[in-house]
Amino acid sequence: MAGSRLVNRNIVAERGRTSMRLEPELWDALLEICRREAVDAGELVRKVERQGHAGGRTSAVRVFVLAYFRAAATEDGHLAAGHGTLGRPAMTELAESALGWG
Repeated sequence: MAGSRLVNRNIVAERGRTSMRLEPELWDALLEICRREAVDAGELVRKVERQGHAGGRTSAVRVFVLAYFRAAATEDGHLAAGHGTLGRPAMTELAESALGWG
């Protein structure tokens, strides 16, 4: 049986020091948000906690990361990046090549 991919890290959250387990990709995304927003991970997690979420801290962070990048993924942003449009799912040559579709 394969081991868990989750990475455990300590965070200073609303009620003090705690740990969170997230996939490496989610940690990368969370730290990217921190870089963009000029806050540390603890401060960002505390802000997320204050918003309230029925699923608990880790779930709230996952939902926040998804919502953050979804908000950034506007149609204009997709066009600027060459990702195509909602009505026409054209991919860039690079993406097609990376997927082996070209």
